[in-house]
Amino acid sequence: MKLATWNVNSLKVRLPQVLQWLADNPVDVLCLQETKLTDDKFPVAEIEAAGYQVAFTGQKTYNGVAILSKHPMSEVVKNIPSFEDQQQRVIAATIGGMRIVCAYIPNGQSIDSDKYQYKLQWLNGLHDWLVEQGKAYDKLALLGDYNIAPEDRDVHDPAGWQGQVLVSDPERAAFRRLLDLGLKDAFRLFEQPDKMFSWWDYRQMAFRRNMGLRIDHILLSPALASRCSSCVIDKTPRKWEQPSDHTPVVATLD
Repeated sequence: MKLATWNVNSLKVRLPQVLQWLADNPVDVLCLQETKLTDDKFPVAEIEAAGYQVAFTGQKTYNGVAILSKHPMSEVVKNIPSFEDQQQRVIAATIGGMRIVCAYIPNGQSIDSDKYQYKLQWLNGLHDWLVEQGKAYDKLALLGDYNIAPEDRDVHDPAGWQGQVLVSDPERAAFRRLLDLGLKDAFRLFEQPDKMFSWWDYRQMAFRRNMGLRIDHILLSPALASRCSSCVIDKTPRKWEQPSDHTPVVATLD
């Protein structure tokens, strides 16, 4: 069983790349973020033709999340029930006995902005909901663009980024609170090469210079972490023409 997450930064633009990647990497479940499509514009037929069922929730221009699955989905939930929010950032489904949660955590813009406070409040809402989800489902996976680099080794230039959004202490503390629920960072279950990132700015030739951050994560409950045999970042799509600024992360469960 392979689970993957990918912020595609517009599914309308990136649909051919998603279909190509799935053809090359037929994962069981793919969680997408920043689809940026209203539900009536979602490419259901194209994704089903590729062999995937799909659950999604979206809005125009911003946000939007989706779960693509080779297996039947049930108990689909859109957004965090206990957190009132007009932005479409969460979708969850039960697949093969696993609770899959796809999340697009707010960026926060800057630490002195209202959007940063919204991010911290949103993370609190996510945490509290996951407490309940964890009680109901022992096999739980939280996949998505967290917009948080958990540690300095997840940042190309820790000194340059110090105190900024994505790496600030309150954001990292919120990430640790998720780990305190018993969730495991699948990528860090294994020895990994240095300077492995999942996002690179479009500017300053950041990808070519590997000036990136690891902000896309797969967190697994203990029941799933014990089955995880690998977790990798696939940089290939970031090399394609007109790519997303993010690239997929893939976890394999035996």
